[in-house]
Amino acid sequence: MYRDNTKVVRIGDRVIGGGNPILIQSMTNTKTEDVEATVKQIHRLTEAGCDIIRCTVPNQQAATAFKEIKKKISIPLVADIHFNYRLAIAAMENGADKIRINPGNIGGEEKLKAVVSVAKERQIPIRVGVNSGSLEKDIIAKYGKVTAEGLVESALDKVRMIEEMDYDQIVISIKSSDVLMSIKAHELIAKQTPYPLHVGITESGTIHGGNIKSAVGLGAILYQGIGDTIRVSLTGDPIEEIKSAKLILKSLGLRKGGIEVVSCPTCGRTQIDLIKLATEVEEMVADFDLDIKVAVMGCAVNGPGEAREADIGVAGGHGEGLLIKKGEVIRKVPENELLEVLREELTNWK
Repeated sequence: MYRDNTKVVRIGDRVIGGGNPILIQSMTNTKTEDVEATVKQIHRLTEAGCDIIRCTVPNQQAATAFKEIKKKISIPLVADIHFNYRLAIAAMENGADKIRINPGNIGGEEKLKAVVSVAKERQIPIRVGVNSGSLEKDIIAKYGKVTAEGLVESALDKVRMIEEMDYDQIVISIKSSDVLMSIKAHELIAKQTPYPLHVGITESGTIHGGNIKSAVGLGAILYQGIGDTIRVSLTGDPIEEIKSAKLILKSLGLRKGGIEVVSCPTCGRTQIDLIKLATEVEEMVADFDLDIKVAVMGCAVNGPGEAREADIGVAGGHGEGLLIKKGEVIRKVPENELLEVLREELTNWK
């Protein structure tokens, strides 16, 4: 089922599925029971563009903290639950907008029924999460190893468990750190279920390696029309997950808004410190809510032509740069003034 036709599921005051915009998620790495630190991080993530936030609930203190956290944030709050059904219930009673569980390890049918009963009463969606590291032994034995087919079979089996309890507010997540396995698994499951899919490459790695794996995997999945909400899982500051997710969606034409920076890779013709300038420009434009393209080019050979394709840009010369706006060369600017000139132009952009 492709995203235009998946089931619409409400998470707090947001919706996913049914062709609604793909929402960006992240997860806090604070101690959830430390309300002040957790709220502070959620505020940072919200400002960066996070649409839905998930917090781990490893103990009762964390579940109780949800009540205070919920009061102080503006985006939906998801409880990440492992094994303990009581914590799932406690998190919902304290304001969770969604819970993430694996129905296969929550403690048996009766305990799952107890969780589903509370979710149904409060109309709180359940994200059924299955990943390659937690695949059941019998499914691994059936396929000989962890496979995309096994991930799909496991997830759909867990979904049926909840459906048989007369509940259908479900989001599915099937994740692997293997990019090709993840792509295949999503291709398979999209043909077999109407529920919205939470897409990500789990345990993808550091900011450098994880971004590459996530861009390849998420890009291939999303380009096929599959996926309703995403998380880029990185070992690092969660803010980086939001930056990467936004760029992946923008690159696929699935999200608009925000300044796109294009810059050349540099070569022996480069006569300004383009690497430093491009990095500073990328950081600077995050402060502007403009849907335009900014070019930062390093030389006078290809730079002016390429910069003309952007809304505004600079092309470097010897210690200076050409300011180019909407295809026209405006003036020469000393290299050490290029960043501030660009900032001024963006501040007064019409």
